[in-house]
Amino acid sequence: MYQALYRKWRPLRFPDVLSQPHVTTTLQNQIKAQTTAHAYLFTGSRGTGKTTCARILAKAVNCEHPLPDGNPCLECSICQDADKGILSDIIEIDAASNNSVEDIRELRDATVYTPERCKFKIYIIDEVHMLSASAFNALLKIMEEPPAYVKFILATTEIHKVPATIISRCQRYDFRRIQQKDLVARLNSIAKQEKIEITKQAVELIARISDGGMRDAISLLDRCSAYGEVITDQIVSESAGTAGRSYLIQLLQNLYQKNIPDSLKMIAELHDNSKDLQRLCEELILMQRDIMLLKATGDIGLLHSMTDEIPALQNIASEQDLSHIMQILENLQICRERMTKAINKRTELELYLIRICNDIPMQQGQQTNQAEMINSSELQALYARIAQLEQQKPVSEHPFTKPQASPNFSEPKPEIDMKKMKLSDFQPLTQWAEILEECEKLNPAVLGSLAGSKAVYYANVILITAENPLFLSMFKKQENAKALGDAIEHVMGKRYAVRAKCSPEAVKIQTVQEMLEHAKNSGIPTTAV
Repeated sequence: MYQALYRKWRPLRFPDVLSQPHVTTTLQNQIKAQTTAHAYLFTGSRGTGKTTCARILAKAVNCEHPLPDGNPCLECSICQDADKGILSDIIEIDAASNNSVEDIRELRDATVYTPERCKFKIYIIDEVHMLSASAFNALLKIMEEPPAYVKFILATTEIHKVPATIISRCQRYDFRRIQQKDLVARLNSIAKQEKIEITKQAVELIARISDGGMRDAISLLDRCSAYGEVITDQIVSESAGTAGRSYLIQLLQNLYQKNIPDSLKMIAELHDNSKDLQRLCEELILMQRDIMLLKATGDIGLLHSMTDEIPALQNIASEQDLSHIMQILENLQICRERMTKAINKRTELELYLIRICNDIPMQQGQQTNQAEMINSSELQALYARIAQLEQQKPVSEHPFTKPQASPNFSEPKPEIDMKKMKLSDFQPLTQWAEILEECEKLNPAVLGSLAGSKAVYYANVILITAENPLFLSMFKKQENAKALGDAIEHVMGKRYAVRAKCSPEAVKIQTVQEMLEHAKNSGIPTTAV
């Protein structure tokens, strides 16, 4: 029965695991010294050897005749049964399909039974981040204090989804992407032993497409071997659904030459040939990255492109300025992100190619989001009001006050000279509504006094003009000023120096009756005053 190459050539000992010496050396030393931990956490991108190392470690600690360097012998019955997947004391669990609290309770209950044949009962939990919150909670205690004969090995590609309480109970090892040279060497070795003829360019392309994942690389080699007697880079491109390398360089040259017709014709041809346009965009990004690095450093050792492509990329880099190169790269990256959500990927790619050829920059933060859009008429009115507010007078002449000083409250010093600034220098703070929503969660009283307020900012300074005369007295209290500062930091990502004042109309108010009348005329809810 035929066995897939990635399964046939899975490493059986630690030295066979590529590009992870920081992990394999440590594990071997622990096995030699018999100081292995009760719980391990392996994290990294797919195809880097996490589950493979977990299996080797499980074999090595149970091997009947371990080698002096900490590797399993592969000859005893324990090793052979473990490689066949029939050893009852090494239990592999797929957390993606066994993620409920009941599954973990069954695991926990089974730990009371001693191993049948081995020294240790090993639980390998793959994709552990898929466990539910209750399942993680059920796993906590047994992982912290398991029986002496039980060990856990967790593997995940998304470490940020694993609770800190689990991470703190494990020895964590981060697996790196497999280096290009190691991928090429292993692919050549497998091809030679499998009697697969493959060109140097094809091997480099497979290693490049796999993006540091050995399983992806071997699977692609396996797929390509069915195409013909000799695997070429063209066969690899067709098998992977990517554009040929000549297409990529020609397409980039068209973009720099602002040749829209030829660029769109190439996209049409690739689409008609069932090329994966999303993968094409990824390939363009990688090649554009190489052009950027050539322009910035000139170091070809940092590049992912193949050797015969470098001269063409060097020619492009020498004729362009760095800002233009980076602008094209930014547009391609935004295009790739939007293609994942686009109804028609071809249309999205064509849109951005036209944008690039016409030098229309678009930053990530400039993408239109209906939830973040501000009414243009309101924005124009705000600009007009700022212009009217004593446009030529320094800010220092206006009674902007700051929070009351306190040992428990501090805000950054303004990065600008307030005496030299004008109100016309400040920009409207479009996130003000979002800040007010955040402020309501922290201190509703402050929100009530901010009804109808406006805010502008420059550098690390925010100026607030309030319609409610009660705001100044509340703003001078430490707890209120801190709540407002915390709300600003949650939304803006950093602390700002805040200054505030009441509008000229509000300053004239002397009585509660006048305050209520002013609120009514200004449209401020009476509950706010």
